[in-house]
Amino acid sequence: MNVVAQPPEPLAANSLERHWMPFTANRDFKTAPRLIVRSEGMYLWNHDGDRLIDGSSGLFNVAAGHGRREIADAVHAQMLRNDYTAPFQLGQPTSFALASALANVLPEPLDRVFFTNSGSESVDTALKIAMAYHRANGEAQRIRFVSRERAYHGVNMGGVSLSGMVKNRETFPAVMPNVAMIRHTWDARACFTRGQAERGAELADDLLRHCETYGGATIAAVFVEPVAGSTGVLVPPKGYLERLRRICDEHGILLVFDEVITGFGRLGAPFAAHAFDVAPDIVTMAKALTNGAIPMGAVAVRDGIYETVTGAAPGDAIEFFHGYTYSAHPAACAAGLATLRIYEDEGLFERAAALSGYFLDAIWSLKDIPAVRDLRGMGLMAGVEVFPEDGRPGARGAALQKALFRNGCHVKWTGDSAIVAPSLIAERRHVDEIVDCLRRTLEAI
Repeated sequence: MNVVAQPPEPLAANSLERHWMPFTANRDFKTAPRLIVRSEGMYLWNHDGDRLIDGSSGLFNVAAGHGRREIADAVHAQMLRNDYTAPFQLGQPTSFALASALANVLPEPLDRVFFTNSGSESVDTALKIAMAYHRANGEAQRIRFVSRERAYHGVNMGGVSLSGMVKNRETFPAVMPNVAMIRHTWDARACFTRGQAERGAELADDLLRHCETYGGATIAAVFVEPVAGSTGVLVPPKGYLERLRRICDEHGILLVFDEVITGFGRLGAPFAAHAFDVAPDIVTMAKALTNGAIPMGAVAVRDGIYETVTGAAPGDAIEFFHGYTYSAHPAACAAGLATLRIYEDEGLFERAAALSGYFLDAIWSLKDIPAVRDLRGMGLMAGVEVFPEDGRPGARGAALQKALFRNGCHVKWTGDSAIVAPSLIAERRHVDEIVDCLRRTLEAI
């Protein structure tokens, strides 16, 4: 049977009311909907037929551009061949193929991969892996975790416990105990710093204070985004990640890089671990793993972690009591394999590195606009922060996101910070178009 995609029907007056939208001002949205009905390459089309350039590659996940036929064809073929295999005590070939392909891209020695369905699930999985590892290693007293202020680690309860963004915490106070926070790395005295700041490596010594307060032998893992993304692109100062790595080594603490945003070329290297030349023990990923085509996430660990957890159980027993119904879904694995082939065949990580200088120059050209409070960025990822309205933090950012949409550009805002992260297929003309729209919109404040 041939199935032909039909255009969506015109919206009825009350057709939006049933869907409770995520991270959205639902009542406001439904008074003036912003609907996307088509996407291709660097562009989106709304329900009025207007074209918009995608300045944030969806939610930083459509790294190879929209509408990639190669991914759709791979998913279609896989669905016809094998649409689903129960992942508990059964396997299917595409998951093993994708794990091997990922191992070739990941920093050494992270070559054991556990599949999830999102970045949030990846973070909660990493928490469980850390607990299981220390228990299997005879150090079950390691029950504490360390994260950072202004961190975002997804929306599951483990990730919310690690998050340091107040709106993601205050509504859900029943979070995990034994989570300590260290300071974020943004310095109000060093606004408009491009790339890594010269000062600030000593902020990593906050971890030492927790080791001295609680005992380093009680801390299981430290979770950090190499570049804090959702809070508005906070680039770590020089030496900061290296110092965290040394402190973790000294105290037997696992270092976890949350690379849900920074993975797959965003910083001009396969992963931020490559870009900063700092090797974590665990990496979480999602988003660009499948180019946003199908939900999927993954957690990669070094050999020693996998071998310790699996080696602690009898040979015929389940070693790690964790997983999801849709772990390593065949269609998602097919999408991941096709996506990795695109990255390699088109040299998209290298293209991102080559475009980064032009992109950051263009972003920094906005410095003269009075409303702009700060600019931050690295690779193909930048934060544009505006001064908040008095007594209404985030209100200006929300208004600007809607204004940009009307002006022909999609950019994701968190609070009063825009996160500009175009697809890795972007060309200079696309950067110019995004920044021109930002300028026109910001100057109208």
